[in-house]
Amino acid sequence: MCCSQVFAQAAEPAKSGEQVESLKESVLTLNRDLLILEEELLYPASSQVAIYVSMDLGTFFALDAIKLEIDNKLVASELYTDKQTKALFRGGVQRLYIGNLKAGEHEISAFFTGRGPQQDYKRGAKIVITKAQEPVVLELRIVDSAAQLQPVFDIKQWQM
Repeated sequence: MCCSQVFAQAAEPAKSGEQVESLKESVLTLNRDLLILEEELLYPASSQVAIYVSMDLGTFFALDAIKLEIDNKLVASELYTDKQTKALFRGGVQRLYIGNLKAGEHEISAFFTGRGPQQDYKRGAKIVITKAQEPVVLELRIVDSAAQLQPVFDIKQWQM
């Protein structure tokens, strides 16, 4: 066996390893593109509604659960772990729901349950939106009110 054959055989595994890595990268890129395409097909911008949850401070309220209704139909519910609520306290935002709505007027209701320093809370917030051709993005906000010494629950519509 001459030197050039030994070097050629030694280079083959390195070359096939590079091909495997290149193939893995291509598969990951294709998978990402398919997920984006699937979301665009399932939730076109003209009918899309996305609802997020955020919290501020959390001194007066520890979140246990949220139920979300659109036009009096339950569309999402979430039970929160301590880890999830801590992430929200640190400024995290959770996507609670993404779906489609027909054009027209819709009532969005959110029901929050949790614990406060003095009592347990079961509160709600409601907003009526008029869905047009552009996507709708809503934020369910839980904010401490230092003036009232209790949490405030509201729904904010983002401007697109």
